[in-house]
Amino acid sequence: MTDEEAEANALADPDNPPLSQEQLRAALRMPRVKVIRRALGLTQEEFARRYCIPLGTLRDWEQGRSEPDQPAKAYLKVISTEPERTAAALA
Repeated sequence: MTDEEAEANALADPDNPPLSQEQLRAALRMPRVKVIRRALGLTQEEFARRYCIPLGTLRDWEQGRSEPDQPAKAYLKVISTEPERTAAALA
């Protein structure tokens, strides 16, 4: 399937139309735990220990079994912007 055919199929799907550029810009951005962890070069165990997150919870978030609640999302945003200072504050 070519890119053009894939786009035409996506646009023709009434149940799941692609988001417009405006909708994408307005969408809330949620920090992805796995991306943050990998950017820091940490294993799941290291990340969980460093940021005081239960390992099982971290694994559930990364594997899509559950999503972080609102306070956890805020915490992940802090970790993603200030990882060293966050770890130092917890030490």
